[in-house]
Amino acid sequence: MSDPVLLNITRGQTAVVTLNRPEKRNAFNRAMIDGLAEIFELIAKNDDEVRVVVLRGAGETFCAGADLNWMRDAADYTLDQNREDAEALAEMLRRLHDLPQMTIALVQGAAMGGGAGLVAACDIAVAVKDTAFRFSEVRLGLTPATISPFVVKAIGPRWARALFASAESFDGDFAHKIGLVQYLVENADELGGMNEYLVKLGFAAAPGAVADAKELVDHVTGKDISHGLMKDLAKRIAHRRASDEGREGLTAFLEKRKPNWAE
Repeated sequence: MSDPVLLNITRGQTAVVTLNRPEKRNAFNRAMIDGLAEIFELIAKNDDEVRVVVLRGAGETFCAGADLNWMRDAADYTLDQNREDAEALAEMLRRLHDLPQMTIALVQGAAMGGGAGLVAACDIAVAVKDTAFRFSEVRLGLTPATISPFVVKAIGPRWARALFASAESFDGDFAHKIGLVQYLVENADELGGMNEYLVKLGFAAAPGAVADAKELVDHVTGKDISHGLMKDLAKRIAHRRASDEGREGLTAFLEKRKPNWAE
């Protein structure tokens, strides 16, 4: 039996994480969730060796949501067993969201339920225009609870309420319109070119600054623009300016050369 998740760290410090159940349209089961959680933890601990993370699906589908056999088994779980199972999915998504590296989802075929949650938990998503998306949980008498923080953060509460309640299907164009994905391509063959472009952007940025910039968004979201907040933000940029990366970046700019992280 093949591994449900594959990890390939290139010599160029890019981690390619592949959902590897193409015969099941890369649908989630517990083995895949546990595999992803372990890989994301490993990547987080090796931020000096990995600078960009790419998440993709083997075959023609990114992720079709939950595996039917896994869901069938869950129907017989106790409340505690269901809670433990859901917590595993929630923790996996949190680890992906909290990675210090820039994360990119390459989406094709379909991203349903938890698969769309993976897309929302990444920093950047590229989708083929005809990709099918749906938050289908209410059709099964469920709710998209564990993915909701990442989806609401990506598309806002108004569209989240509409799509969670209706379980309406939508395509890549609509996903782009509401902010679930930032980039569209015409077909799967074009995913590689867009990925290469984004990876280059990632390697032009200072690794520590990327991590801090991601955390900065979480820090300011929902806060009033107060004197206290602005004082805190001034302190943050002052620390960045005084950091090794900040000094190197400014020196490289003045000397008209690439900084050491971009060489």
